[in-house]
Amino acid sequence: MNTKVANRIFDVIIYFILILAVLVSIIPFLHIAAKSLSSNEAVMTMKVTLLPVDFTLEAYSRVIGDVSMVKSLLLTVLVTVAFTVLGMFLTICLAYALSRKGLRGQKVFLLLVLFTLYFNGGIIPHFINIFELKLYNTIWSIILPLALSPFNMIILRTFFLSSVPDSLEESAKLDGCGHIGILIKIFLPLSLPALATLSLFYAVGRWNAFSDALFYITERSLYPIQLKLYYLINAMGATETLDSAGSATQLAPDVIKSASVMFATIPILIVYPWLQKYFVTGITVGAVKG
Repeated sequence: MNTKVANRIFDVIIYFILILAVLVSIIPFLHIAAKSLSSNEAVMTMKVTLLPVDFTLEAYSRVIGDVSMVKSLLLTVLVTVAFTVLGMFLTICLAYALSRKGLRGQKVFLLLVLFTLYFNGGIIPHFINIFELKLYNTIWSIILPLALSPFNMIILRTFFLSSVPDSLEESAKLDGCGHIGILIKIFLPLSLPALATLSLFYAVGRWNAFSDALFYITERSLYPIQLKLYYLINAMGATETLDSAGSATQLAPDVIKSASVMFATIPILIVYPWLQKYFVTGITVGAVKG
């Protein structure tokens, strides 16, 4: 078989796999979005597939009109931002320190970090620790424990070691820069693509997590949006609304559930295109010109 033909067949197979993966990912999302924008009758009679039927925003008006849902969303935004900022600060500091060749005990510290990737104390010791530290039923219980990801730190440390030329660091030292100056003026500008990616990992991970909030938070006013959805979906039954004639109508639980899921999903989806330009900018700024 001709090499050119073989390469073309291989490309077709790869494209087919990628398209299949995209469809598997996006079809459930489109189905949920269509249900959230469809009428009660269309959903109950299972007429909705990938496009809305009898378009209506009634479910969204119900969700947005729920003050507790909006408060949970705003709280989750606050927690996600604080978690991401703190996580990136700790990750950058530790990754820079462990990338220094002159650091005494570097291998020991790195081994201690790697150890946490494979072993942990378990749920009960974590719960006791949170309770004893007076973090139970506070937003800090879902910010501090997971604020530093060893996996993300290793990625950034590897990026520091492989992508920042030693010549730039030596030049900065000759100009009188200390470690803080080298980190801020050399390492961070050259690492913007990695920083943007890790920030996305932290933000998405915190936004989608709910198990720690389930364990550590019982105060309803402190429910993050994912925990709020968890209780909503488990407890949801048909709810009554009033139509324009003033008579009671039933709103299908699936409609409210779908609108709630979309309400919690759309904000984090907005982050992706916003960070995309920082990937490109980071590559441009990080280019080393000869």
